[in-house]
Amino acid sequence: MSFVDGEWREASGTPIAVTDPASGEEIASVPSATAAEVGDALDAARRAQREWSRLPATTRGDHLRAIAGVFADHREALADSLVREVGKPKAQALGEVEFAIGFLRYNADWDRRIEGEILPGDVPGEVIHLLRAPVGVVGAICPWNFPLAVLCRKIAPALLTGNTVVAKPSEVTPLTTLHAFRLVAEHAPLPPGVLNLVTGGRETGAALVADPRTSMVSFTGHRDTGKSVMATAAERLTRVSLELGGKAPAIVWRDADLDLAVASIVDARHFNAGQVCTSAERVLVHESIVDDFTGRYVAAVEALRVGHPSGEVDVGPMVSAAQHRKTSAALETALREGATVLTGGGTATVDGYAGGYWFTPTVLGGVRPGMSVMTEETFGPVTPIYPVADLDEALAIANDSRYGLSAYIFSRDYGTVMRTVDDLDFGEIYINRTLGESVHAHHAGFKESGIGGEDGKWGLLRYTQIKTAYHHFG
Repeated sequence: MSFVDGEWREASGTPIAVTDPASGEEIASVPSATAAEVGDALDAARRAQREWSRLPATTRGDHLRAIAGVFADHREALADSLVREVGKPKAQALGEVEFAIGFLRYNADWDRRIEGEILPGDVPGEVIHLLRAPVGVVGAICPWNFPLAVLCRKIAPALLTGNTVVAKPSEVTPLTTLHAFRLVAEHAPLPPGVLNLVTGGRETGAALVADPRTSMVSFTGHRDTGKSVMATAAERLTRVSLELGGKAPAIVWRDADLDLAVASIVDARHFNAGQVCTSAERVLVHESIVDDFTGRYVAAVEALRVGHPSGEVDVGPMVSAAQHRKTSAALETALREGATVLTGGGTATVDGYAGGYWFTPTVLGGVRPGMSVMTEETFGPVTPIYPVADLDEALAIANDSRYGLSAYIFSRDYGTVMRTVDDLDFGEIYINRTLGESVHAHHAGFKESGIGGEDGKWGLLRYTQIKTAYHHFG
């Protein structure tokens, strides 16, 4: 299914099944857009881009506000869609809808704030204008874990700055995006060609990245796919913004508020069943308090309610059989390497939903630096806890990962906190709290967590390029 040039079109590529993760049952079949159909969407976006960019920024901002209002009016239906296809508990799904609305409203409010510069010329009778110009056509490729929020994180700054968009949701969770586009088309329509949608998997995404009509690719997803996107984009020097995952350490120091640390890290590790790139994937605790912390943490994890995401639960299913297998394999590898299970330990059962992708929240002891569970992204509800003797050791272990997105430090000591902030090779550091990021800050990773970044002023300006005009009037 595609939305191109202001109208719905049937895609003609291979249909892809969409599964309810709570039951394992197919709930929809969504056809893939072919390369030719991706080209049609890009053509529509290119035709619309010039006129869209000529509109006052305030008009573009008003369009974003209108979309935000529509999503607010339909927040329950959008959240129910997320519950059904992502397996996200209802409260978390509603939170994602609010996050999406926040991206739209925040970027809309930049409609009078984008600035250029005027410089004196080097010759008499001349001034130099530095102008922020749109990039052109943006290919927005979104992940399965936050399909609505990340869609809005990408399209809001792109549209506000005068670009047009061809969006592609994950083939695992396309239904909420389709629902959102129907709402926009019915209640807050944009000029034809400004915002387009193609559905499909890897082949559809590859066609969008490789096409010379794509001016910029904004991608959120797996590291290996992001590297492929970057390699393809390099052939035409297409601009990219890549957010590629993380292995967030949580450092709990000897002076930390343990009640706060335990509650915060349990939440950060198990939100969306641990399928979050900023999730606390490994916990480094000062050896003097590790037993106390671990006992409290295990008790808190054992109190989590696992069940159907439409109910009063803390942890829903994993999104797919493939993701369940990946997390199970990571746990099996950790056990082979010497880790011990303190609680949990694998597949869970939920009455009435035997086919669902359930995983018991698991805590591991006996881990060591260098083990895969300490360095590679698990993306599931498995928490390794490791004692550290001093801050140098904690920082060395924390930085021993190819990733550098988010990190957490719990301490009451200002010097400890600032030393940690200074020495951690991560783009986003949280002090005495965990999830989530703010729309007006900057969400960007170091190392193999990505290139570029989203949110705030600097995320918005990624969707612009500087045009220099030498104005000679003498």
